[in-house]
Amino acid sequence: MPHYPEGTVRALLETDLVTPATRAALEARLTAPTTYEPQFFDADTYRLLQAVAARIYPQPDRETPIALAPAVDARLLKGGADGWRYDSMPPDREAYRLGLGGINQAAEVRFQQPFVALDEARQDQIMELLAAAEAPGENWSQLPQDRFFEEMLAELTETYYAHPLAQEEIGYVGMADVPGWQRIGLNELEPREPEGTK
Repeated sequence: MPHYPEGTVRALLETDLVTPATRAALEARLTAPTTYEPQFFDADTYRLLQAVAARIYPQPDRETPIALAPAVDARLLKGGADGWRYDSMPPDREAYRLGLGGINQAAEVRFQQPFVALDEARQDQIMELLAAAEAPGENWSQLPQDRFFEEMLAELTETYYAHPLAQEEIGYVGMADVPGWQRIGLNELEPREPEGTK
């Protein structure tokens, strides 16, 4: 997939092509601490969320992976939500409690170990069962697992692609929001857009 050269986003943030609010938000994501103490989840559940996020968004080529679990923990602590939910789903805090617990139950039933103790191949098997709504575990009688997987996947995806390095990876420089975008035709580039690399 074509992407921009490494450093494109950082260089762009140093120009006057980015509004101060956008620059502040993206710089905060770039300089976020690499350690995070969970505030909503207990330590074991937080490690479980980290392991799940690492299977949904493995980042083997990154020296420092983009951390996804802190955003979920912080949102749940604040009680934030996107303003709607499926009527078959409990509120987000309860959904994550039941859903992450259900992932552990599925791992215990299938492999007699907690999810974090499994190797990546077995963790992937559990995630595939969850996505297909076929994971074993009693928690799934209280929570539709396919909906939970969909909601968790959406949140982790949003968090991942909100990070400037992920945006650089997919060739997105829409954060250069001061001048607006004039060249919107197929394969038309603004002068500030670098050529993608393969």
